[in-house]
Amino acid sequence: MKTTIKSLGAVILGGGLFISGCAKKQMASFQSLKNPELAAQLKSFVAEKEAQANGAMNKMPSEFQAFFAVAAKGDWPAVSNAFVELRKHAGPYEHSGKTDERLRDTAWQAVVETWGALEAFGEGDERYSMVFGTNIIASIPAGSIYFGGTDAGRFIITALQKSQVQAEPFFTLTQGALTDARYLQYLRGMYGTKIYIPTEEDSKRTFQDYTQDAAQRQSKNQLLPGESVTVGSDGKAQVSGMMAVVQVKGLLAKLIFDKNPDREFYIEESFPFDWLYPYLEPHGLIFKINHQPLPGLSDKIVEQDHDYWRSLVRPMIGDWLNDNTPIEQVVAFAKKTFGKQDFTNFTGDSRFIQNAYSHRMFSKLRSSIAGIYMWRLDQAAGEQEKKRMREEADFAFRQAWALCPDSPEAVFRYVNFLLKQKRIADALLVAQTAAQMPSMQGQEGQQTRDLFVQLKGFLKAKQAPSGGK
Repeated sequence: MKTTIKSLGAVILGGGLFISGCAKKQMASFQSLKNPELAAQLKSFVAEKEAQANGAMNKMPSEFQAFFAVAAKGDWPAVSNAFVELRKHAGPYEHSGKTDERLRDTAWQAVVETWGALEAFGEGDERYSMVFGTNIIASIPAGSIYFGGTDAGRFIITALQKSQVQAEPFFTLTQGALTDARYLQYLRGMYGTKIYIPTEEDSKRTFQDYTQDAAQRQSKNQLLPGESVTVGSDGKAQVSGMMAVVQVKGLLAKLIFDKNPDREFYIEESFPFDWLYPYLEPHGLIFKINHQPLPGLSDKIVEQDHDYWRSLVRPMIGDWLNDNTPIEQVVAFAKKTFGKQDFTNFTGDSRFIQNAYSHRMFSKLRSSIAGIYMWRLDQAAGEQEKKRMREEADFAFRQAWALCPDSPEAVFRYVNFLLKQKRIADALLVAQTAAQMPSMQGQEGQQTRDLFVQLKGFLKAKQAPSGGK
């Protein structure tokens, strides 16, 4: 079958968009942390979560008691092992064997949030998990509503706030669980008297509305990659697929946005929600959601974002990536530092390079911001505005990729951008370099390697002389 940019786009848009990967263990206990204030904060956080779980149950199961006992010490290996065992019987997860109905609702959410917070310091580098959390928290005004997206965006913020349970200084929700009725129930229990949280009726109506819309779009061949619509034996439309879940989450997030007009909103993007893009502006590590669509991104907003990220990444990877840095130089950097672990003349932080949890979470955030510039580029009318958005998107994508050359999201989104600019050779170089990273040699790298093969075939087809004339 002939390979086209359109068919490649479907592969790219289906790329992974979530943080993953293993990292060297950074925390064995709270005593092993270098920052005593962080240790005190995490101890306080675990105690609050244990009290929350205890208050939600008549008697906390012995398994929960054992979990919180090791969590109170910051014993990350023991916490991780205990959570893995609990999850084997938890309702919200796919598993074999009998479901333990106790592993649901508020008590279970408290366990999940404790595990996720300690993972950020057990797997992630202490310094960079702190930079991530404190920068985001400091940037959000009190009383705002914040949507976390990735695990780091949910759990680090939850752990480092004064009190997530009391919404001090702001309300913390996660996009990833909005389609879980029990998670919404959990939110209503914490925040329901202060902000509007969707009800069960809201969730059902949202899903029904989405199903009707998807069925109509199917009849017009307008389904998105990852969406599937079938007709059941009862003649009713049924939707499935990853994109279908994402779309419903987006609609529920919009409902919360619409129902709380007196609150400011901020978001750390998980999967892009189409309705959000007109409202977004870069805000440090994350986005601010404006209550009215923006006609464009001002020079001031763009310059602040540009300068913020130049300053942020300098101690991580060194001060070498600027507006005019070619892709070939990013390739050389990726191969030398990430590929060979050669830090000769390297002016960044080797700990950052060597910690997958840390460099992937920052790459994810920068890739998300690059995405808003790419969207604005598609909307721009004048050539000057197109040039401004094109240059800023390219700079942000290069930073995202340099921060984590083996990130599927950074690679797939940057390749998508380059293909739209008809820079096929550059797209091939990015995919090839990513596919050669050590972490991409196993099953995790199959999508990236497949992308490289497809791009190579596409470039070969473009270069082949046309026949018959």
